[in-house]
Amino acid sequence: MTRVRTGSVLARGGVYASLVLATVVVVLPIAIVVLGAFKTDQEYLTSQPLDPPADWSNVSNFVTAFRDGEMVSGFLNTAVVLALAVTGTVLIGAGAAYAIDRFRFAGRSAVLVAFLVATLVPGVTTQVATFQIINGLGLYNTIWAGVLLFAGTDIVSIYIFWQFMRSIPRALDEAATLDGAGHLRIFFRIILPNLKPAIATVVIIKGIAIYNEFYIPYLYMPDHKTIATSLFAFKGPFGSQWEVICAGIVIILVPTLVAFLALQRWIYNGFTSGATK
Repeated sequence: MTRVRTGSVLARGGVYASLVLATVVVVLPIAIVVLGAFKTDQEYLTSQPLDPPADWSNVSNFVTAFRDGEMVSGFLNTAVVLALAVTGTVLIGAGAAYAIDRFRFAGRSAVLVAFLVATLVPGVTTQVATFQIINGLGLYNTIWAGVLLFAGTDIVSIYIFWQFMRSIPRALDEAATLDGAGHLRIFFRIILPNLKPAIATVVIIKGIAIYNEFYIPYLYMPDHKTIATSLFAFKGPFGSQWEVICAGIVIILVPTLVAFLALQRWIYNGFTSGATK
């Protein structure tokens, strides 16, 4: 009995130790960034990362990051791309899932296999062909390049919608068909309203991915800065303004933190529902 109690105490201690370690790993970089955002250039170079700044009222780094980093246009471009791409992802993903689940057609299994294979192909291996397509469409260095790439390259959302689609009774479709409804009306009036948990899951996952994406905006729309690419202006061949970069990171973190606090119920419910379908 004593050995069992000792083992239980050790197991519980190990759980708490792992939680503390994970918390430190997550919080420590954020703490270093927040402290560095309030330091001057000289102070940042001469002090330790965890040393507090001499003057907490120093907001010059935030002003520099917001003004010289073109963060206003960055937020606007990110908001436009995010809104259009997420809307396109929801419509394309839900529409594709509706067609796969509700219709029986030749090659249906091949389509599912093709979607699965597409998720296994590294995106970097197709960038040459993707770049040629975007350039051939005349979308290079426009905001529509980011919208098209973000909206049309998310196979995972199709699978999420497909899993939820299978739980919607086909009797609803049949009843609507008897009332004279066509496929489009069934999709928009019956299917989409019943996909709210899936839509919330896709919007959260896709929104976070777009907000944090650096590669696509930097490569395909270099003159239209987003939040992720605006900070890159402070890193160049003549050095890096790390204190300003830290301030910019804090500015970028604020909307994410506010969105998480406001939508945490949807985040937890969306991921939980998606895991059980």
